[in-house]
Amino acid sequence: MAWFRRSQENIASETPKKDMPDGLWTKCGGCGEIIHKKQLEDNLWTCVKCQYHFRVGSKEYFSLLLDKGSFKEMDAKMRSVDPLQFEDSKPYSKRIEETIKKTGMYDAIRTGKGKISGMPVLIACMDFGFIGGSMGSVVGEKIARAIDAARKLRHPLIIVSSSGGARMMEGALSLMQLAKTSAKLAQLADAKVPFISILTDPTTGGVTASYAMLGDIHIAEPGSLIGFAGPRVIRQTIGKDLPKGFQRAEFVQEKGFIDLVVHRKEMRATVDKLLRMLQD
Repeated sequence: MAWFRRSQENIASETPKKDMPDGLWTKCGGCGEIIHKKQLEDNLWTCVKCQYHFRVGSKEYFSLLLDKGSFKEMDAKMRSVDPLQFEDSKPYSKRIEETIKKTGMYDAIRTGKGKISGMPVLIACMDFGFIGGSMGSVVGEKIARAIDAARKLRHPLIIVSSSGGARMMEGALSLMQLAKTSAKLAQLADAKVPFISILTDPTTGGVTASYAMLGDIHIAEPGSLIGFAGPRVIRQTIGKDLPKGFQRAEFVQEKGFIDLVVHRKEMRATVDKLLRMLQD
């Protein structure tokens, strides 16, 4: 004997399922909330429920920080070569070509001139979508040129970091960028030109070990992973459980490595205020 019976036959066929267009909704990585992408964009790519900060690219960050229409890109078509003839699951040269087609960018950073509330600035922003925002020769060179321009023009420098670290496909050449960018920033400091470093999720590896942590002011987005080696590697190395929130922005601020943790909605106003203070 059946315990349950349908009151009607073929109910599903009488109320056909409506197809949901792809790409209109996304799931929050913090609370699991399903958010419409237009609502997410209007909320500056942060969750309306838990304020989780989604990763965004340079295009979105420039629109967030800079005066509308003020950005003028520098060295736009500079791109990496394959000096080591590196190959893992595919040749590095092929990986570069595929990533350029996918992202519309030539490497993991965009640099240029812009204005914040009318104040001229030099700005650089990394894109995690380009091979994990890894730092290779092009990233290092573009940052070095942006620093030189800031020093020459005496305009404040802003770098927005989002990176897994140095690009392994370029070997020692990528590691050389740590020293290169650090030396350039020392020259900028000697010239007394302000540098604000903004750290987003994630900022790790060689980027953290160089320019990302050499600012006059360090600002992080809430919940951002900030560190050198990842938590899993550290846990395996020391053989101990890590503190709650280890390497997250709030934990790093508590330990004194960054100055401010700022919600994305307040980032432009905060940077504007800091620039005016540093230039006075």
